[in-house]
Amino acid sequence: MADPTPGSHLLGLIRSTIPPIHHGGRPIVLGAAAGTIGARFVLRAVGLKRAGRVVGAVGLAATAASAAFFRAPRRVRPLADGLVVAPADGLVSLIEQAAPPPELGLDATPRTRVSIFLSIFDVHVQRIPIDGLITGIAYWPGAFLSADLDKASEDNERLSLLIDATVGGQLVVTQIAGLVARRIVCDAIAGAPVLAGDTYGLIRFGSRVDTYLPAGSELIIRQGQRTIGGETVLAKLDRPLS
Repeated sequence: MADPTPGSHLLGLIRSTIPPIHHGGRPIVLGAAAGTIGARFVLRAVGLKRAGRVVGAVGLAATAASAAFFRAPRRVRPLADGLVVAPADGLVSLIEQAAPPPELGLDATPRTRVSIFLSIFDVHVQRIPIDGLITGIAYWPGAFLSADLDKASEDNERLSLLIDATVGGQLVVTQIAGLVARRIVCDAIAGAPVLAGDTYGLIRFGSRVDTYLPAGSELIIRQGQRTIGGETVLAKLDRPLS
């Protein structure tokens, strides 16, 4: 194979360094860019060049911030079987025993719940936490309390996936809207096989993601740790299904 040209090599480095934008955020980024260009053009056309420069600078910053918020960096999952990886980047704000979301129709016996809080500076793309099959999807319209509050898991708007893991049992992962977040995007399809680390959705602007672990799971993560979605291990499931 021929050596890459300097130009193609540079392009490859740029692509590996700057993550792509998740499709759910592209309309917002493009809208911010188009609005900035249009406003600057109109202001300059009516003779307000200085105002046009100010609007252009502010709009460029807003566009760049939107692009950063909706970034979807490539992640490399651990290789071992039965590992539950973090479904999101953020801070492990709470680990407790809790019943799974009732709208899934599961047994209400409490199970270990790991809550990850996403600030506006975190990657907001969500990732599948375990290899398996999606057997349930349930949406619950709710409030928009601050996502770092304990009661956000019960009261806030949310969307939950039920995954039959290839090893270890059933796992639930729930996207929860926050104080500013007003839009949950989920691309998951009921009945579809999934792999740990695959992206499946995002929550726009400040949010939380809960993971409900099967009984017998070995918890690896600790409260207060920061997670990298698709890479940080939350837990190890007990054993393969017989």
